[in-house]
Amino acid sequence: MTDGELLALCRQGYETAFAELVGRHRNRLWSICFRVTGNREDAEEAVQDALTSAWQNLHKFRGDAKVSTWLYQIAANASLAVVRKRKDTTVDDFDVIELEDPAPLTADRVADVDAVRHALAQLPADFRVAIVLREFAEMSYADIAAHQGIPVATVKTRINRARKQLITLLAPARTA
Repeated sequence: MTDGELLALCRQGYETAFAELVGRHRNRLWSICFRVTGNREDAEEAVQDALTSAWQNLHKFRGDAKVSTWLYQIAANASLAVVRKRKDTTVDDFDVIELEDPAPLTADRVADVDAVRHALAQLPADFRVAIVLREFAEMSYADIAAHQGIPVATVKTRINRARKQLITLLAPARTA
C-alpha cells in the first residue's frame, strides 16, 4: 500500500493506517527532531507534537508534495517550537544517540557523532533546520524553501553557510 493510499484511510479515521504510515517514516522523523532539538527529551516531545499535529491536520494535506515531505516539515516545525520553548538548553545537555545507523558505536564513532551533534547545536536555527532537512530528510531545495517560506537561493545560501560553519567547527576535532 502506498503512502497516499494509507493517507486516504487515515482521513477516514483508520488509526491503524496512521500507525503504519508513521511507522514507515519513524526513524527519519526521529532523526530530524533529534538533530534540530539536540537532545533526546526534546526530540521525543517534538515527535509526539508532530504526530499529534499530523493526525489533527490530515485534511489540510493538499498533495502538492510527498506525504513523507509533509511529515518531515511538520516534524521540523514541531522541533523548532520545542527549541524556542526551551531557550535555556545548553550544548552540554545533549545526549548521544543515533537510531538510523545500525553500525556499532565504537569509541571513535561516538566521538565523531558527539562532535557533529555539538557542531549542529552551534548553528543558527535557520541554518540547522535547512541542513538537517537537506542532509537527513533528503528534501529538495524547493521543498525546503517552501517549508521555510524563503526563496530557493536563500536555502542554498543557508546550507552553504551551514556546511562552512560545520567544517570550521569540526576542524579542531579532526586534528585532536
